[in-house]
Amino acid sequence: MELINVIIDGRSIAVPKGSTILSAAKSLGIFIPTLCHLQMDENDYKNETASCRICVVEVEGRRNLAPSCATPVHEGMVVKTNTMNVMQKRRTIMELILSDHPKDCLSCSKNGECELQDLAIKLGVREVRFEGEMSTYRSDFSTSIIRDMDKCIMCRRCETMCNEVQTVGALSGVNRGFNSVVAPAFEQNLEDSVCTYCGQCVAVCPVGALHETDNTWKLVKDLANPKKKVIVQVAPAVRVALGEEFGGKPGVNVEGKMVTGLRQLGFDEIFDTNWAADLTIMEEASELKDRLERFLAGDKDVKLPLLTSCCPAWVKFFEHNYPDMLDIPSSAKSPQQMFGAVAKGIWAKEEEIAREDLIVVSVMPCLAKKYESSRDEFKVDGNPDVDYSITTRELAKLLKQANIDLNLLETSEFDNPMGEYTGAGVIFGRTGGVIEAATRTAYEWITGETLEEVNFTALRGFEGFRSATVKVGELDLHIGIAHGLGEARKMLDMIRAGEADYHAIEIMACKGGCVGGGGQPYHHGDFSVVTKRAEGLQNIDDNKTIRKSHENKYVQSIYENHLGKPLSHKAHELLHTKYFPKHKI
Repeated sequence: MELINVIIDGRSIAVPKGSTILSAAKSLGIFIPTLCHLQMDENDYKNETASCRICVVEVEGRRNLAPSCATPVHEGMVVKTNTMNVMQKRRTIMELILSDHPKDCLSCSKNGECELQDLAIKLGVREVRFEGEMSTYRSDFSTSIIRDMDKCIMCRRCETMCNEVQTVGALSGVNRGFNSVVAPAFEQNLEDSVCTYCGQCVAVCPVGALHETDNTWKLVKDLANPKKKVIVQVAPAVRVALGEEFGGKPGVNVEGKMVTGLRQLGFDEIFDTNWAADLTIMEEASELKDRLERFLAGDKDVKLPLLTSCCPAWVKFFEHNYPDMLDIPSSAKSPQQMFGAVAKGIWAKEEEIAREDLIVVSVMPCLAKKYESSRDEFKVDGNPDVDYSITTRELAKLLKQANIDLNLLETSEFDNPMGEYTGAGVIFGRTGGVIEAATRTAYEWITGETLEEVNFTALRGFEGFRSATVKVGELDLHIGIAHGLGEARKMLDMIRAGEADYHAIEIMACKGGCVGGGGQPYHHGDFSVVTKRAEGLQNIDDNKTIRKSHENKYVQSIYENHLGKPLSHKAHELLHTKYFPKHKI
């Protein structure tokens, strides 16, 4: 690797050729403020618009100031990041940005997490010298995401994420000059666009221009209503991220404290989506076994590969972009929706609770789960199986509003019967986890043998698009895994073109899987946070006594008492769904 010698603020350093001034300064521990810049890691995508100019520095021999995020270093370059001229220009830039920015910081969804707010404090801005007309734009409300473009600073991070990383193409810069804005095509609403609600645009937005549709006040009203029985399910990825909102480290499992906190909020029952993840595997593994057996018997009509269908953002992406392949995904509902169907279709009847009096809430790392719960196919006579979803961030906010400090709580257990889970259920929250869980069960069902080594390490990793072969009896099971919709598109295009031969595929819309979901605590571009959360889930799996979904006794009991067996008529009626082609502009 060729190294380039540069001097920054009087300090010498050798950095790889092609490095920017910003990355070189970061290597020296020198802080340069940024707003538009975003880079998950050195090998991943980055936003290179250089539109905000807050990162300007002086370069010896150059007449104008240089944007450090987009200026490559050259041999012998001398850079100064802290001169009076640089400080004055950065402050002026900040004042100009603030002059066209709403002043409702106290009520803004990003208050306390706003990068613009933090930077204004660091630059010592206490007044704005510039006054004049402010740009205005209509607000756009959807089931998952709210666009408040009056707060947009045109950093274009969301555009980079949507177009280059996720390849969804829902957002782009439209109009010119003072009227420019980031919006869907023809300035339509998000709900009418190809948006998948993955929430990654929200995750990278430095201000409050993009944020989740907040359901906490709806939850507060339901918890205060004595006529309603309110139960909650919690996704696997939440327990290894919630602690970050209370000063904890990423990946630390706060499950027991979280359950106690939910009890103090007033939920009548606290259940675990992990239980429903084990239930999902019973159906998905059965589907995989059935398709493989028919394929090996020479059935030319069998549809392979089987695609896991737990991620609603990926499902919507698939419906928009691959309507010709809608018979390939597993028809099994996601764990969130399976839980809701069982809670209202079976458990409520056993408890003699009227369907309309039961409120099922989910705590999810994902914004698309809000959309998923609102889909018509998951309603019975207009009543949804899951009434609404809140994010990890929303739960943290609600706990803080209730003066509940997670760090001070004792631990407690989930309620049963829908609270007990296996190690296979918890790894649903990381990339590769769903297909590994399905393989553990499918292996035993296909071979009739006990699987002694449940760690399919070949299915793990963080490459965006990876393939693995697992030996299942005499069969070499070819598996594809993708996380991030851009990587999913590569895989699906290869399958459509007949260039890839897989038996099963797992796709998750977000980098790292659900641990990197759009509703998780903000990681501010540090992907190591996401990997630590994934490691936290794997640690839970490693320490579980039971690590195969089909060995969950509470899952077994629901089949014995209500469903009969996987893929039965009753199971299909309650636990399976259909997919629909979406109109695409």
